Amino acid sequence: MGTPAFAIPPLRMLCESGRAPVLTVTRPDRRRDRGKKLQSPPVKELSAAYGIPVSQPEDLRRGGEFWDLLGSAAPDLIVVAAYGKILPKEILNLPNLGCVNIHASLLPAYRGAAPIQRAVINGERETGVTLMRMAEAMDAGDIIAAERTEIGDKTSADLFDELANMGAALLDRMLPSIEKGCAPRLPQDESKATYAPMIRKEEAHVDFSKSPREVCNLIRGMNPHPTAFVLCGDAALKLWEAAPLDLLSERPAGTVLSASDEGITVAAGGGAVRITVLQAPGKRPMSAADYLRGNKVRPGIVLT
Repeated sequence: MGTPAFAIPPLRMLCESGRAPVLTVTRPDRRRDRGKKLQSPPVKELSAAYGIPVSQPEDLRRGGEFWDLLGSAAPDLIVVAAYGKILPKEILNLPNLGCVNIHASLLPAYRGAAPIQRAVINGERETGVTLMRMAEAMDAGDIIAAERTEIGDKTSADLFDELANMGAALLDRMLPSIEKGCAPRLPQDESKATYAPMIRKEEAHVDFSKSPREVCNLIRGMNPHPTAFVLCGDAALKLWEAAPLDLLSERPAGTVLSASDEGITVAAGGGAVRITVLQAPGKRPMSAADYLRGNKVRPGIVLT
């Protein structure tokens, strides 16, 4: 059970290691982008390539065609990776080996929908993936195993790819013990639980009164979606890459200090930020140098 690209490496690993699922469950096709064309989830497309039956239920409650498929599949184990819905008790209790989930954080930290982005935005030094037994409470089940990685200057996009592959490798390593019923079960420490709610678009609006590091963490955390932005006059500029600078200025936060091929330097709280990759409305992301060839950004203007 999975939906976005994060679920692709685990599904591919299962198929290529001789453990192809008897059924995959993913979210329904949705209309996306400006053309509003109906698009299939990545898991559906890969499942079709491997010839795996796919179900896309709107509702997981008992009854209907989905439950007929699930019953005929008679799963011993259900593997979940970013499916996008909370599973009801009836599904959790169905397979004799239970349900296991690949979650993109070091549980009990960052339970919820946006663990990768929240970890980057909050300036965490490390993150990882956790393979866990699923329980009725969100991301609260016993831990089977976990893997760590440094965040450094990685974007959310970098970490999505890295953690998806780490999750696939972790699942591959632990499946034999899960199948034998002897996998570890480490209860989570509820006193250390933190949460990662879904990102709201308005959170991507950059506040230059914050420190340069906080601003850059936000930009990296919102890359690729929904992408950090600022207003330059009436135009919303999306910010894809930036670096903090130890450059003190008496100018108000958000004031452009300089604009050159190196980037657009903007005053921030206690320092400055150099924007190096940005995107104008209706355009593709480009370097600051390319943007400045067609657009004037005068020092002294204020980005809000």
